[in-house]
Amino acid sequence: MSPKTLRELPGLKEEHLPVLSGMGIKNVADMKKALADESKSKEMVKSLSGVGPKTVDKWRSELESVDETKEKEPSSVKPVEIVEHKDEKPEYSVKLKPELDDDIKDALAKRALVSGKRPAFKRQEWFRYSKLGESWRRPKGIHSKMKRKLRRRPPVVLIGYRGPVGARGLHPSGFEEKHVNNVDDLENIDPKRQAVRIGGTVGTKKRIMIEDRAEELGIRVLNRMV
Repeated sequence: MSPKTLRELPGLKEEHLPVLSGMGIKNVADMKKALADESKSKEMVKSLSGVGPKTVDKWRSELESVDETKEKEPSSVKPVEIVEHKDEKPEYSVKLKPELDDDIKDALAKRALVSGKRPAFKRQEWFRYSKLGESWRRPKGIHSKMKRKLRRRPPVVLIGYRGPVGARGLHPSGFEEKHVNNVDDLENIDPKRQAVRIGGTVGTKKRIMIEDRAEELGIRVLNRMV
């Protein structure tokens, strides 16, 4: 059953009502319109304490069946049917690309070919003891046949499997990755050849601020929320 008042929304507290009123949201119909606007949704996440993107998505699903015309139009007036194309997908925007010279482009293409042929390096006797796991460890022991590279033994990490020097450390898109934790870290980024990756411990509100500032500066964020 769809909620009839704002107080019935899950996760909405009494202290949130004055903040929503200041944003022009006074009833369920206003809330549904605000949730359809991406900028309004971000503003709610920033302004309401304890409210994150998951809570906003939950409100959006709760209010899908609410008829806006019933709340705004008097019962004596026949509501006008409004056709809105909300199911249409937003226009696709091309992601930012780095400015690369021909040598780096050639190195990235060669690295892709080498990576496709490179075998999966697994730890010695990973198939025999589950507690070892598959993550690579250099084989040891004077009797290790894998260390001696005998036939029919798993491949061992060797320098010949490496990719081109010019492409090492670069993101598949060609950007050089930079780790950021706050908005100030974006000031020293070169958007033509560097992209940022937001730290995993950064909270939702600060992450939104970083993404908005990066969009203003024309910097690509590799791990955006949406």
